[in-house]
Amino acid sequence: MDEAIAVILEHAFTNGGDAAYQPILDAARDAQVVLLGEATHGTHEFYAERARITQLLIAQGFEAVAVEGDWPDAFRVSRWVTHDTDERDAAAALAGFERFPRWLWRNTVVVELLDWLRATNAQRARPVGFFGLDMYSMHTSMAAVLAYLDGVDPAAAARARRRYGCFELFGDEPQRYGLLTTHGRAEPCEDEAVRQLVELRRALPRYAAGDGRATRLAAFAAEQNARLVTRAEQYYRAMFRGRDDSWNLRDSHMHETLEALRAHLVREGGEGRVVVWAHNSHVGDARATQMGRRGEHNLGQLVRQAGTRAVLVGFTTYRGTVTAASSWDDVAEYKRVRPGLAGSWERLFHDTGRQRFVLPLGGEVARALAGERLERAIGVLYLPETERQSHYFAADLTRQLDLVIHLDQTRALEPLERSRAWQRGRDEPPETYPSGL
Repeated sequence: MDEAIAVILEHAFTNGGDAAYQPILDAARDAQVVLLGEATHGTHEFYAERARITQLLIAQGFEAVAVEGDWPDAFRVSRWVTHDTDERDAAAALAGFERFPRWLWRNTVVVELLDWLRATNAQRARPVGFFGLDMYSMHTSMAAVLAYLDGVDPAAAARARRRYGCFELFGDEPQRYGLLTTHGRAEPCEDEAVRQLVELRRALPRYAAGDGRATRLAAFAAEQNARLVTRAEQYYRAMFRGRDDSWNLRDSHMHETLEALRAHLVREGGEGRVVVWAHNSHVGDARATQMGRRGEHNLGQLVRQAGTRAVLVGFTTYRGTVTAASSWDDVAEYKRVRPGLAGSWERLFHDTGRQRFVLPLGGEVARALAGERLERAIGVLYLPETERQSHYFAADLTRQLDLVIHLDQTRALEPLERSRAWQRGRDEPPETYPSGL
């Protein structure tokens, strides 16, 4: 037997049910942040396993869930799970997630988790919220700032409208803003966005005065929206300078938002313990991958460098199906995931013969598995015809993550809205039909 496989089999947790998660819970006992990854943005098991781990971590004292989603859309969900709105159900609370790819959060697993969170919060003195770390919601965040100021300070709202009016020239497409300002065809709105953030921050102590949790949370949310506008403005200009700049801005923003959320939880009497959901490419330490070699950093790396007590957990799968699109802003499709390539972590884990395991990556495992292999990353797009170039990168998993969960065969995440392409793909027989039956 190959030495690496023998070590994996010796140290992997293959128990059924919650017992398999014990090494994660043990590692998280004194952690401030647990980052739960995913190898694709469209695999049912990744979402379901993260949901169960999240429930166990909340029982262990974690105070918030923060996801790779936009702040204002997630905050609408947070208000529902904390019984601060009258929306009829979780699907209605998720309606703010209108931007492509909707299935990331408008899916059946997230609905079940939110139902559980709402029921759990009904029994808690300090409810667990659901927050977004991402930065694509520039216009929605501007609208949220204006709506907030309309309620607490109409004169300030009028000033904010004048400042944000700078963006009206570009319509509702932030990419158009980035293109025109980067190429000198229009002046950027950076100064106006920053001025608005500065004024709002100066007024926050007055807006948040009082002893109401909801009042303080609303002020905090408005500040995050105003800060997001400044970061998104930078991001959409950076998109036209190069991938590395925009990637680094985005992950830096996610880290800033995470730290701001943790600080808010501490001010409210908590410990600032947060469960994060994001793709492996954000969760795993970029310094252990070819991403780092080309100058990119990510959330997992920044958390570690900040000295935060953190646990980084990744997921892998060998084959199955996935919900993904073929091009940006296209419909969700039900696609078949090809078997992991030779020389990949997915192939190594498949060769153990185990369908599911949790593997801590320290100690003897780290020594036996040290070095780079290929790692697969499927985002919102999956292009199997160019899979090696499009979806694999080199990574030393033992330095990238603290633990990995391998699920050998997985199935596509079920969106709340199924496109005809998704339904047709699910109904098609697999490529091995009929010999594979």
